[in-house]
Amino acid sequence: MSELDADPEGEWEYHTGPVTLRRSRVPGTTTDQRLLDNKGRADWLHTDPWRVMRIQSEFVEGFGALAELGPAVSVFGSARIPVDSPHYTLGREVGRALARAGYAVITGGGPGAMEAANRGALEAGGASVGLGIELPFEAGLNPYVDLGVNFRYFFARKTMFVKYAQGFIVLPGGFGTLDELFEALTLVQTQKVTSFPLVLIGSEYWSGLFQWLTGTLAEHGTISREDLALLQLTDDVDEAVRIIIDSEPSVRPHRPE
Repeated sequence: MSELDADPEGEWEYHTGPVTLRRSRVPGTTTDQRLLDNKGRADWLHTDPWRVMRIQSEFVEGFGALAELGPAVSVFGSARIPVDSPHYTLGREVGRALARAGYAVITGGGPGAMEAANRGALEAGGASVGLGIELPFEAGLNPYVDLGVNFRYFFARKTMFVKYAQGFIVLPGGFGTLDELFEALTLVQTQKVTSFPLVLIGSEYWSGLFQWLTGTLAEHGTISREDLALLQLTDDVDEAVRIIIDSEPSVRPHRPE
């Protein structure tokens, strides 16, 4: 992962793995951008095979770090939610409730709703995990992450969100949250993953999305009405956690002492 931050003198510095870059050394593009940009010369003939090794290393690091995590739930939400927002308080309650139920809490490791969920998990004595991503406008993992894994590539990171979680809880969020939600929804709908509950918290925030799904997509036949049952909406944190627990009774989370 790479991250952009300011040093004590106000100069921007850029972290990519163990490397720190400052001033003129700060790159103008991200690793994902360089991978996906196919314009220009055919340099990719020489560089892409080596990128495969870097991609492989991200999967190896992620698998190694999370393999013994135990039952976990991935929590998504906006990085732009301020600390004094009711949505931040909601995220904190979600993190606490999941930890008390014995689940590790996995987030994207950033600020806002992600920080809130990590903070709640930490306060309740649970495992607080952050899966960070190289972005030019966010400054690394939030301080409430105990176990952090940094990624350069979105697709490697998103694999970890699904592979090591028993379900998703989705707080109010924007493009990134929607991307993660609909990718997971597609995996469940196509039976790539099974017994994977997707719970959205906040009926006022999410009701417009549900109306669009039921009113536009279902009416035009681009999704089946049965697919709508894959998503559950609630305002109750305890109900959200109960949905996760009831979805896979064979997985018994260990409650922290």
